[in-house]
Amino acid sequence: MRYDPAAPEWLGRLAAGLDPLQPAWEPVPDGDRPSAVLALLSRADDPDLVVTVRAAGLQFHAGQLSFPGGGREPGDVNPADTALRETREEIGLDSARVTVVGQLPVRPLSASRNRVVPVVGLWCGADVLLAGDPREVERLVRWPVSALADPVHRVSARHPRGGTGPAFVLDDFFLWGFTAGLADRLLRLGGWEQPWDAARVVEVPRRFSGDRDRSRSAEPRA
Repeated sequence: MRYDPAAPEWLGRLAAGLDPLQPAWEPVPDGDRPSAVLALLSRADDPDLVVTVRAAGLQFHAGQLSFPGGGREPGDVNPADTALRETREEIGLDSARVTVVGQLPVRPLSASRNRVVPVVGLWCGADVLLAGDPREVERLVRWPVSALADPVHRVSARHPRGGTGPAFVLDDFFLWGFTAGLADRLLRLGGWEQPWDAARVVEVPRRFSGDRDRSRSAEPRA
């Protein structure tokens, strides 16, 4: 990443912990779908993270919170292309307004057979963001990393079918699973993490459990 004297001081720490961007999509196992999401942070001393609320009628992960993203389409040369295109479609942010910083290791989502590359991007934070197709995105929320890092908002989620992992309780929302694992890792890499009580275990509320998922399996921890 090119040096930017106006960049927030946390950006160097975060970028140092990320992997370089893949120049091209790598092959995936038969039956799996190459996918990417964008963890979008605003350019601020206390940046916020953009999270979408998935529509209740979706086949997989319905009603859950996620980063903007989706499957590779023709013309997407690399995961960053996919993440930026999906972000434009889902929340209306022009790809030219995003500076891609790096990525995290690919993670499989067994329920939907996606192999997801988490891409990390930076934006000014001033553009108006609107949920796109209501069949995919119900709404979007933005949380400062200081709120995510606050121990009062942190719990461990226990899915009724087994498995635990980091989770966040903010406003009327419950962020858990794959996306919460990514948020947890970003807090560590950016130097925002505070000590929290991982022994405080909470069941995933039915509203956010993705019970429409056909495979009935919990999301993996990032």
